[in-house]
Amino acid sequence: MAKTAQQIADDIYAHLNGDTNYKAYYIGITNDIDRRLFGEHNVTKTPNAAWWIYREAINKDHAQAVEEHFLKKGMKGDTGGGTSDSTWVYCYKITNYTKE
Repeated sequence: MAKTAQQIADDIYAHLNGDTNYKAYYIGITNDIDRRLFGEHNVTKTPNAAWWIYREAINKDHAQAVEEHFLKKGMKGDTGGGTSDSTWVYCYKITNYTKE
C-alpha cells in the first residue's frame, strides 16, 4: 500500500533505530526498485546481510519530499533523479560492496 511522505520518513527513522550517522546512508527514488537498489547499487537481498529499506509513495512528490528531507540530514544521494512514475523511496547503508 502506498504511503505519504510522513509515513515513509517515520518508517525510515524506525528502521534506523536511533542511528543518526546519516552520512553512512544513501537515499533515492526510482520507478524500479529491483533494478535500482539491488542491481545498480549492488545492495544484497540476503536478509540480515545488509541494511536497507524501501517503501512506495502515493506519488512522485511524496517520494521526492522524503528524499529531500534525508538529504538535508546528510544522507548521500541527489535530487532531480527519477521519472514521473518514480514513486519508490529506498535507503541503504553504504558498504564496500554497494555503489553510490
